[in-house]
Amino acid sequence: MNTIAKIWLLLLVVITTANNSIAQHYNKVIAEVDTETHLLNIEQKIIFHNTSADSISEIILNDWINAYSDVKTPLAERFSDEFYRGFHLAKEEERGKTSNISILNNELLPLFWKRPEKNPDLIVVQLAQKLAPNQKITLQLRYKVKIPSSKFTKFGYDEFGNINLKDWFLTPALYTNQAFVQYSNENLDDIANAVSDFDIELKVAEGFTINTDLDTVEEISNNDYSIYKLNGKNRVNFSLFIEPKSTFTNFKSESFEVITNLDGDKITPFAQAEAIDCVVRFVKKLVGDYPFKKILISQTDYERNPFYGLNQLPSFIRPFTDEFTYELKFLKTYLNVYLNNSLFIDNRKESWVHDGIQIYTMMKYIEENYPNTKMMGNVSTFKLLKSFNLINLDFNEQYSYFYMLMARKNLDQALGTPKNTLIKFNEQIASKYRAGLSLRFLNSYLENQAVSKSIYAFYSKNKGLQTTAIDFENKLKQQTNKDIDWFFNTVIYSRNLIDYKFNKVTKTADSIQFTLKNKTGINVPVPVYGVKGKEIVFKKWLEPAPKDSIFNIERSNASKIVLNYKNEVPEYNLRNNWKSLKSFFPNNRPVKFVFMKDLEDPYYNQILYVPTLEYNLYDGLIPGTRLHNKTILEKPFIFDINPAYSTNAKTISGSGFFSINQNYRNSRLYNVKYNMSASYFHYAPDASYTKLNPNIQIRIRENDFRDNRKQLIYLRQVLVNREKSAIVTNDLTTENYSVFNAKYFNTKTEITKHFNFIGDFQVASNFGKLAGEIEFRKLFENNQQFNLRVYAGKFLYNNTNSDFFSFALDRPTDYLFDYGYYGRSESSGFFSQQLIVAEGGFKSKLKTPYANQWMSTINASYKLWNWIEVYGDAGLLKNKFQKETFLFDSGIRLNLVPDYFEMYLPVYSSNGWEISQNNYNEKIRFIITLSPKSLINLFNRKWF
Repeated sequence: MNTIAKIWLLLLVVITTANNSIAQHYNKVIAEVDTETHLLNIEQKIIFHNTSADSISEIILNDWINAYSDVKTPLAERFSDEFYRGFHLAKEEERGKTSNISILNNELLPLFWKRPEKNPDLIVVQLAQKLAPNQKITLQLRYKVKIPSSKFTKFGYDEFGNINLKDWFLTPALYTNQAFVQYSNENLDDIANAVSDFDIELKVAEGFTINTDLDTVEEISNNDYSIYKLNGKNRVNFSLFIEPKSTFTNFKSESFEVITNLDGDKITPFAQAEAIDCVVRFVKKLVGDYPFKKILISQTDYERNPFYGLNQLPSFIRPFTDEFTYELKFLKTYLNVYLNNSLFIDNRKESWVHDGIQIYTMMKYIEENYPNTKMMGNVSTFKLLKSFNLINLDFNEQYSYFYMLMARKNLDQALGTPKNTLIKFNEQIASKYRAGLSLRFLNSYLENQAVSKSIYAFYSKNKGLQTTAIDFENKLKQQTNKDIDWFFNTVIYSRNLIDYKFNKVTKTADSIQFTLKNKTGINVPVPVYGVKGKEIVFKKWLEPAPKDSIFNIERSNASKIVLNYKNEVPEYNLRNNWKSLKSFFPNNRPVKFVFMKDLEDPYYNQILYVPTLEYNLYDGLIPGTRLHNKTILEKPFIFDINPAYSTNAKTISGSGFFSINQNYRNSRLYNVKYNMSASYFHYAPDASYTKLNPNIQIRIRENDFRDNRKQLIYLRQVLVNREKSAIVTNDLTTENYSVFNAKYFNTKTEITKHFNFIGDFQVASNFGKLAGEIEFRKLFENNQQFNLRVYAGKFLYNNTNSDFFSFALDRPTDYLFDYGYYGRSESSGFFSQQLIVAEGGFKSKLKTPYANQWMSTINASYKLWNWIEVYGDAGLLKNKFQKETFLFDSGIRLNLVPDYFEMYLPVYSSNGWEISQNNYNEKIRFIITLSPKSLINLFNRKWF
């Protein structure tokens, strides 16, 4: 064989190998769509090509529609974890599933298949004989698909007849590292499909249109139906919309077609086209050429991954122009679809690569096209708001604050953490933003746009191929001679914090010498700036040694030196990053008073002031002013003082606390707070109380951050000083007392079930008691809910002469002043009907309301319909010198907002038929919570 022939043979081998690696499998799908019943009848041929070096005896197919089949799938469990109840309570016809599955081999002989117990949305096909490397097998499949309602994940059918099909047919799972990747659908857009070629034949009723990013080969129509023939080469997934009336518009770019129905009603088609063209050109320049002829950008894509901040603002607040808002929404959504469609990476384990490229590109886009835009847009032009740091931040600085929100809560997770183990806020916001910030940090450190060049080279080489984070890492390392292992070890694959500060600074007219203190022991480069006024006079990257380092720098007329001035390094604390080089008060930060709330400003001591208005029966309206330093980010030291005025008593009232917050990064015991609180209000019309409460809160969490189980150990000493009252005379010996209290909380809550245990130990000079409480709540598939609470308490010793410290059946005396009573000393009238479910938890007022030895009760309720429940309570009480007493009550519970707004209507109890007795309106009990902080918790639990 001559040399030329050898060259041609080598080229043929290379081309053949390349083609095999690109198009591993072939999928031909013939689907008939029933738009009335939302059913798909599917015939499918899969040619599976074993391009691995292994002989395989089974093939795993992704069947993610089946994740909607019942309330025990991983998808359903995730809905429950995140407090979404819509799926659990859905009708059977609203859920999706795959059924009537038949799988045949080449000889049309049936193949055995099964679903893994923990992955009901996967199918394992057993082969009759092993498939050798580089061999192919043809699978012939028939099955039915029930499309789910789009209200769960926005994929499926909606009430207007539109159908958004995603992951709707069986596809070979990715095979890598000698095994198939087995991921269940957890609503994370990270299906691990193998790269395939597709031929799709879709039959739909006449009058419906389709939009897809596949190529349309042929369209055949008659009076009853239309048949669309589509194909796609070298893909892992695609979008497909079936609509009675198309909502999409087509825009032509230089090299491909953009199809979109992104909401742009507020701007002209020309402005939309202009924004789209600007985005497409920029992404092409920074990331690379898109390999397909069409890309589809839908409103659904945006709503599933919105630009947080823009989507949270009320419609009447318009800090940005409609054109800018549309452009930014399109940019974010376009990048997400662009990368998912063309850069095939394991998006469950290595999502930081996509996220980093997406957010980094967005920041670059703003820098180039809108360099002076502020985080709050044109609100920054209002002179009245100029003092707010939130208003003055550059647009790109918001990414750092969203990440830091979780870091300060000690809830951040490493960027290399698998996506399905991320807390929802991290998965959708904080981790994405930190990935982009990290790439920006590396780009600034390496200089010469090394990261931008790496992204372009990485994408150009790997688009349309299965790739990994290691490939991206290698591409970054090729762009520099510097050692950047620290970036991956520390920034990507750990949750270690970065925090530097100046330790000792000396200066002359020409030079500066300083020591850099590494507070966390994590060694990464950090820039130091010399600043004069608002002008940067020098910048130098420092690479600290493991021990605290000493540096000498030319002064260049700088008046202060600042670490990380541009916030390039994702640093934990920016408040210790600067030193004045002036003669006096080098550490002095000016005090700045800010109204309501603000972001942390590292260059000021912020004191926030907020008008407050509280109420109780004895103090009346209590207007006041709250002074505190609680910015949006948590701090190691917090003060919060709320002086107020009691309009009834005509005296000063109020409360306040000081708190030291300490996080532990690598421990289940993750947070300890040391607090000192105090309050002064009235407990009767003629008497006030003062409460001092030094306490320690110890918080424990599971190693799995998504686990909703939380534990708390609460230790406190409660000191109470009560003035004598001529009106409330239940025990004149209880005016001043001190109680040591230790509590243990163990709680696990999700939408379908709730469990809570509280252990309570109290000891004082004249009594000691031990109590325990268990709460259980279960939501059934038929929307019925069962609630159970068990309480038991016993005095260890009791030398008191009244029931002030006794166990209460229906209304605790609240001698520790923990509960939000509006009229705590009332024994009749409206305010006495306020219910706080504690201790005995009864709703009816019975003849034996207290127990001074022991008490054991059970409280239960069951949902009848919507928010209407029946309840029942039963218990045994034991008082000194008396026999045990059995008591019970029952009635109707109107559970409007659980734990926040409820009403209890007694029916039958130990008092008899209460509903027929006089003054029934005085027997009705209510729960009402007016605290904004408590109501906000309803939202927070979905994210944290």
